[in-house]
Amino acid sequence: MTEPSPPAWQNPAFVAVHCFSCGEPHDRHTLLTVCRSCGLPLRVDYDHARAPLPPHALVGRPASLWRYREVLPIRPEHAVSLVEGWTPLCAAGDRLWIKDESRNPTGSFKARGIALAVSLARALGARALSAPSAGNAAGALAAYGAAARLPVVVAMPDDTPRPFVDECRHYGAEVHLCAGTIADAGRWLREHGPQDSFDVSTLKEPYRIEGKKTMAYELWEQLAGALPDVILYPTGGGTGLVGMWKAFGEMRALGWAMPRIPRLISVQMEGCAPVVRGFSEGAAATVAWSEPRTRVWGLRVPSPIGGFLCLRAVRETRGTALAISEADAAVATARLAARTGLDICPEGGAAFAAYEQLRQRGEIADHETAVVFNTGTGLKYR
Repeated sequence: MTEPSPPAWQNPAFVAVHCFSCGEPHDRHTLLTVCRSCGLPLRVDYDHARAPLPPHALVGRPASLWRYREVLPIRPEHAVSLVEGWTPLCAAGDRLWIKDESRNPTGSFKARGIALAVSLARALGARALSAPSAGNAAGALAAYGAAARLPVVVAMPDDTPRPFVDECRHYGAEVHLCAGTIADAGRWLREHGPQDSFDVSTLKEPYRIEGKKTMAYELWEQLAGALPDVILYPTGGGTGLVGMWKAFGEMRALGWAMPRIPRLISVQMEGCAPVVRGFSEGAAATVAWSEPRTRVWGLRVPSPIGGFLCLRAVRETRGTALAISEADAAVATARLAARTGLDICPEGGAAFAAYEQLRQRGEIADHETAVVFNTGTGLKYR
C-alpha cells in the first residue's frame, strides 16, 4: 500500500515523528504535543534520500534559516517568517567566536524555534497559541502569532523585566503575570488559560527544536566546514543545545564532512542549575530545582522537560556542564560587550564567564576554537 501524497506545505523528506525517549510513533499530520505514552518530547525524522542537501546546493540561497529547507518540516513558501536566522559569527579574540543571536527578529534566538512552531501550528489547524515564558519566547510568539493572524496568550513571572511585557502587548498578545518562575506560569496556563489555544512551550511540541538546530548548520557554513572544538551554550529549557546535537547527527546522515563534533558545554546559574547537578551526579535525567534564584531570567528554568536530552547531548559530545555565579555573569557580560561592541545579554555573559573559567582550568586548550552563544539582546534587561 502506497503512502498518500503529503500536503502541499510539507517537505516530502519529513517522514515521521517519534518520541525521543520511548520511540513511540506519532501522526505527523495532526497537532502534536508530548508523547502520548510517556509524556516526554517528540523528535522529527527525515528521509534524506527524498531531499538530499549537499553543501554546494546552499550557494546563493537566501540569508535565513530557510536556506536549509530540506531539513525543515515545512516548505518556506508556506511558512510564517520574519526573516530569522543566518546571524553573524563575530570574532572576539584568538580562536574565540560569538554567535550573535540578538540580530534575529524580536532580538533573540527564540525567533528561530517560534517561526517553526507557529508555521506548523497554523498548517495543522491551530486557531490560537499560548506559552509560558521567561521573556524572549513570549515576545517572539507574540510577533509570529501576529504575522500568522493567530491570537496569542502568554504567561510570565511577575518579576520579568518590563520591556518583555511591553513587547508582547505591542504585538497584540494577551499577557498574564504570575508569581514565581516559568514553571508557575506554565501551571497558570494549564489551569486558567484558554481551552482552544495550542501550547507551544519549550519541547512541549516537536517543531521549535527544528528551528533552533539551524544554528549548527550555520556554524558549519560560517566556519567553512570546520566546526569548532567547543560550543558554550546558556541552557534554560535546552532546545538550542538539543537542537544542535540533533543537527550534528543529521549532517553526518547527509554526508557532510565532519572533522569533529564540538563538545557541548551547558551553562547555567548557581541559583538554578538542574542540568549541571544532573551531570555532576551522573544522573540520566534532571530533577526540579527547588527555590530557583537568578536575575539571568532566561536561565531560571527549574524543571526543563528536556533535561534528560540536555544531559545526553553533553555526554555524547564529551562536553560538560558549568554553573556560574551572579557576580561572575554580570562582570563577564560587561567585559564582553566592552571588548566586542556587541549587545551582550546576561545569558551570553554567563556563557562567556564559563569560557573564561574553562580556559583558566585548561579544559579549553590554547589551540582549540570555541563559540560562545549570545542568545539575545541585552537592551530588554535595562
